[in-house]
Amino acid sequence: MIDLYPAGSRPSRKAPAQWFTGEVWMDPIITAPAPARINALRVSFAPGARTAWHTHPLGQTLNIISGLGLVGLRNEAPREMRPGDTIWIPPGVEHWHGAAPETAMVHLALQEEQDGSAAAWLEHVSDADYLPSTDDSA
Repeated sequence: MIDLYPAGSRPSRKAPAQWFTGEVWMDPIITAPAPARINALRVSFAPGARTAWHTHPLGQTLNIISGLGLVGLRNEAPREMRPGDTIWIPPGVEHWHGAAPETAMVHLALQEEQDGSAAAWLEHVSDADYLPSTDDSA
């Protein structure tokens, strides 16, 4: 037996403010029953919107569908993500991702759950981490 979820049969939901900055919408793709562990979402970020810092116990794959995005790691400048790009974030790596300042972005987020959790959420991303200064005159 298979489960078929017709398009539009599961409502979009606004992402929780405690884990996201700005307007973010999530559309469920799958949270598979055990023994499978896959959890997948289509996530739509308005310009400037982003996740909080977080980690994944078994890693995360992002596939960029549209727009222009950024992904950041601790103590590193954010990197651009473009449609068609696929990003692998290893287990336990603190990171964030979201839209560029003036461009929306949509990605697929795929991660596996361990002990009922697919992510460990940390603090919000500061403006300085989101857009580090490129001014070297100081």
